[in-house]
Amino acid sequence: MSIASKIKEHAEVIGADGVHVGTVDRVEGERIKLTKKDSGEGNHEGHHHYISLGLVADVEGDKVRLSANGDVAVTFEEEESGKSA
Repeated sequence: MSIASKIKEHAEVIGADGVHVGTVDRVEGERIKLTKKDSGEGNHEGHHHYISLGLVADVEGDKVRLSANGDVAVTFEEEESGKSA
């Protein structure tokens, strides 16, 4: 079973240090799409953010544990631009 197939909708994403990073909206390709409610503030507010499946260390029930600490993991987040190419 692949790591992506173990990740459930609405699972909590936590850093290696146990810090809340976000909540899973769904898995899209090789990335976890986080819910908008965890998008932060300011110009980050209201956007979906993504975390690479490469950062996932383990899936424990309804928790997705990352291999990086929470404060580091958010620097790897990608933001959905909403622009079409």
